[in-house]
Amino acid sequence: MTSYYQQYLSPIGPLYLLTDGKALIAVSWQHSRDKVKQHSADLVEAKHEILSQTREQLEQYFTGQRTQFDLPLAFAGTQFQQAAWHALLNIPYGQTRSYKQQAQSINNPKAMQAIGQANGRNPISIIVPCHRVIGQSGKLVGYAGGLENKMFLLDLEKNNQV
Repeated sequence: MTSYYQQYLSPIGPLYLLTDGKALIAVSWQHSRDKVKQHSADLVEAKHEILSQTREQLEQYFTGQRTQFDLPLAFAGTQFQQAAWHALLNIPYGQTRSYKQQAQSINNPKAMQAIGQANGRNPISIIVPCHRVIGQSGKLVGYAGGLENKMFLLDLEKNNQV
């Protein structure tokens, strides 16, 4: 199956956007570029409507004009990972949840460590907002894009709340 990708130069560095032609399947950081290649044996750098929509919505997000994304998403992961990622979509813009709260939201309150691991494997960064999950104490912990970028995204959302 052919997948299409583009690089997007965001305010927090290059991101790789990837679609299978039907849905967005990844937003990956520069340092995880090899992960993009895992999604498809036939990977083509090309323009695609889903990638154009993703770029536009990310630009709106980074300029404070968008608080929710409206893109077709496709998750490839275990049933638990998919449940964890879907739970992330329910965390409102500008708010945070702890790993414990996220685990409770999928009716698995003791799975905090597994939640952290699932969030670390979230293939659709920013759009699926794993940056909104913080430690129980309120401390910023773990983020595939780096803690500086996690703080940037949380500050962006905090400063652009309506």
